[in-house]
Amino acid sequence: MDGVPATRPTTTPQTSARMSRQARRDTAPELALRRELHRRGLRFRVDWPLPDMPRRRADIAFTRAKVAVFVDGCFWHSCPEHGTAAKNNAEWWAAKLAGNARRDHETDEHLRDLGWTVCRIWEHENVSDAATRVAEVCRLRAGGAGG
Repeated sequence: MDGVPATRPTTTPQTSARMSRQARRDTAPELALRRELHRRGLRFRVDWPLPDMPRRRADIAFTRAKVAVFVDGCFWHSCPEHGTAAKNNAEWWAAKLAGNARRDHETDEHLRDLGWTVCRIWEHENVSDAATRVAEVCRLRAGGAGG
């Protein structure tokens, strides 16, 4: 799994339970961005499977404009401002997060090779600012058409 050790070191039951509850989609930042984009009249696909990349999905996709939007969590995607290093099982987590970053880069490159524009939004970003950025990219790509 992208350089991550095959077996996860033991964790406390509390940590394991907390991590298993982490949402993979429909997170609060993602829902807020979707609401704002929809309020602005933009229409899009949600949790859209990426072409030629099994098991990878865009959080939001404007298929006509070929714009893929990912709302990245600061911890999971190693935000330069808010990313933190795990204290327990530090080596395993460092490899896991580095693997996430490699996968993100590979996904971005693949989509760009297919003619898509990728927007990565950090979970801490102002929703209005993020929506403005996404809307502008869509406008430039498709003359205002959504997906």
